[in-house]
Amino acid sequence: MTDFQQQPQQPHHPPRPPYDPAQPITTEPGTTVWPSGGQVPPPAGPPVAAPAGGAPGARHRAKRGVGLLVAVAIAAAAVGGGTATLVQQLGSDTPAAASSAVSGTNVSAGNTGTVAGVAQAVSPSIVEISASSNAGKSTGSGVIITSDGEIVTNNHVVSGASEITVQLSDGKSYPASVVGTDPDKDLALIKLRGASGLKAATLGSSKDVRVGDQVVAIGSPEGLTGTVTSGIVSALDRDVTVAKDGNGQDQQQGQGQGQQYDPRQGWPFEFGGQQFNGDTGSSKTTYKAIQTDASLNPGNSGGALINMNGEIIGINSAMYSPSSSSGSTAGSVGLGFAIPVDTVKADLDGLRAGGGN
Repeated sequence: MTDFQQQPQQPHHPPRPPYDPAQPITTEPGTTVWPSGGQVPPPAGPPVAAPAGGAPGARHRAKRGVGLLVAVAIAAAAVGGGTATLVQQLGSDTPAAASSAVSGTNVSAGNTGTVAGVAQAVSPSIVEISASSNAGKSTGSGVIITSDGEIVTNNHVVSGASEITVQLSDGKSYPASVVGTDPDKDLALIKLRGASGLKAATLGSSKDVRVGDQVVAIGSPEGLTGTVTSGIVSALDRDVTVAKDGNGQDQQQGQGQGQQYDPRQGWPFEFGGQQFNGDTGSSKTTYKAIQTDASLNPGNSGGALINMNGEIIGINSAMYSPSSSSGSTAGSVGLGFAIPVDTVKADLDGLRAGGGN
């Protein structure tokens, strides 16, 4: 007797309806999907042999899956293009076209517009100035404005100096001579001896400066070369009164002679009829200043106030710091002042001729 082994039957798939549903199928609240397919099934007849490459059921299921993904993509397109694109990529072997490039601002496209970018660009143009006189030694800052070593600084940094030494951001030092001074504007022009190929700063325009603009200050407070601080423009056209000479200003009096330096006597100025940080003396001048909350300290005198495009908009010249009779708490409290760069540019010809306008 011959054993008969029954072959397993193929699973039965119910035929599709010969028409599309009259209403969409709602799968989740807020999400509507129209099923794919909808073709009239082929007429009944003998089963067709499955072609090579997979069972018909598997191919049928895969086709429906692709159709469903495409349908979801179409529905999602009404909500968000990004989601629809992602679903379309999953349901197709064809790569989606690359999205168009997005234009960035200065901040995202490069270093311009950031404090780090401004510092990197402008720091090579800011120097530390050491001026020796009979009263002692003063430390201030300056801004290179020509490649052969012309430097703008405050008059009170170099006033009365018998010897001036300038240190660049790369550590190189040069002797310097005073070209011209304008005590009425607290400006001075000095020139390095034997220097060439220096990076000159870009002088901007102070007439375009607005309250609230971001700014960067670079200088050498307390001899800390290349110190960078940042803040905003706090006010414009402040009447600031400073001394015309350098006695007691930014001075480390009697350095090396056993005398202690008193920061209260550094950087004196007047505002609103009151004297700050020491006595301005009998010889003084008043000018319109840019007020900033960027941190300034003794030694920042003559340094740069810079906008976010890397342009010089002012020469830092004075600051307010509270002090007491029993001791000093000198230091930045966010009240600094700078000579507008338009004043500097208007005075350059006079300074190069040996004096101011």
